[in-house]
Amino acid sequence: MAWTDYSTAPAPGTRVCDLETLGAVAALTVETDKGAFPLLVARDGAQVRAYVNACPHQYLPLNYRGDQLLSADGQMLLCSAHGARFDLGSGEAIDGADCGLDPVPVTVVDGTLVIAG
Repeated sequence: MAWTDYSTAPAPGTRVCDLETLGAVAALTVETDKGAFPLLVARDGAQVRAYVNACPHQYLPLNYRGDQLLSADGQMLLCSAHGARFDLGSGEAIDGADCGLDPVPVTVVDGTLVIAG
């Protein structure tokens, strides 16, 4: 499923958060007039990646049972519900799911993370 297939997908240009407030991984909710959109943001220095916060195994948020979303080596995103693992850089499934996370394009504009077009 593409991120734009979600009924609550925010429009390009929608503000997500100030970049300075992000740690290594954050589970966020982007609120628009369409409703709440679950977003998972991973930051590695200046590099920021975002995915729909929905594990493709059961479509539960990766942080459903806890906020430990990053593996000890910092290379994988973890699903707290059933232990699926995903490549941090690509969202591809490593173990526990048949497909990867749905990427969401983001960019930084004047220190603010926004949905890209």
